[in-house]
Amino acid sequence: MNTSIIDRVVEQLKVMPPQKQSQVLEFIETLLKAEVRGTPGRQLLPFAGSIPSDDLQLMSEAIAQDCEEINL
Repeated sequence: MNTSIIDRVVEQLKVMPPQKQSQVLEFIETLLKAEVRGTPGRQLLPFAGSIPSDDLQLMSEAIAQDCEEINL
């Protein structure tokens, strides 16, 4: 049995009460409106290795030093 996802969803919708069908529709509409945020990793690859290792070490030390402190 090799039914598509759409076919499976339609079959499930057919047996749902109208209220549940409305909820599914609202959810689908929400998914369609959802904004994709951020930058894909492949666009950041050209920057890989661009921070000097000395700077990375300083950053690592600063994080370690301040990691468990609370700035009141």
